[in-house]
Amino acid sequence: MKVDKYIGQSGFTSRRKAYDMIEAKRVTVNGKTANFSTKVNPGDVVKIDGEELKVKEFVPVYIAYHKPKGIICTTEKIEGNIIDAIGHPETIYPVGRLDKDSEGLILLTNRGELIDQIANSAFSHEKEYIVTLNLPVRKQFLKEISEGVDLQGVKTKPCVVSLEPNAKRIFRITLTQGLNRQIRRMCNASDYQVIKLQRVRVMNIRLGKLKPGEWRNLTEEELTGLLAQLPA
Repeated sequence: MKVDKYIGQSGFTSRRKAYDMIEAKRVTVNGKTANFSTKVNPGDVVKIDGEELKVKEFVPVYIAYHKPKGIICTTEKIEGNIIDAIGHPETIYPVGRLDKDSEGLILLTNRGELIDQIANSAFSHEKEYIVTLNLPVRKQFLKEISEGVDLQGVKTKPCVVSLEPNAKRIFRITLTQGLNRQIRRMCNASDYQVIKLQRVRVMNIRLGKLKPGEWRNLTEEELTGLLAQLPA
């Protein structure tokens, strides 16, 4: 295992920050300064700033969180970051993003290798949202966004949309793409303003009855279904 991954799984810090420590020559393996290709084998002694790194037993964590509006999907130590908001005892990372003004389901895990497999739009995993607009939803608008909208030279992929029952200003949309602020931009292109944007599903994981600010562990059934959809 490469030393950056070893440090990341130790719980000491994130893998990204481990890179910075290695670059700053703060890490040694068996007394020798580590580089990015250094590997750690059983019995090796890893030290950071001269202090031996004690590795915790790695226990995989997979949680579903109802991100409230105002929380920022970053691991950076800034006000309102998602990690502090959750306060999980393990070092976890968000899978993808929800912008600050949006709310709803976001997954978090300590298995860094899964994050890109879930979040990368190249794998076409479904993410479902409920959107509230400032004006009644036109049928032509739903047709246009379902077929794809040009956003500054990039056409969005076809998607599934439907008007919510007994609602004039609320529709549901399922994306397999992840352009920056995509739904808001699609709506803005047709002169709509998004009043509320809530993600209710990522692949087979649903928001369900989680209240804003609450989180829960994925069930075994959910986890099995999620992992089955990921690349081997």
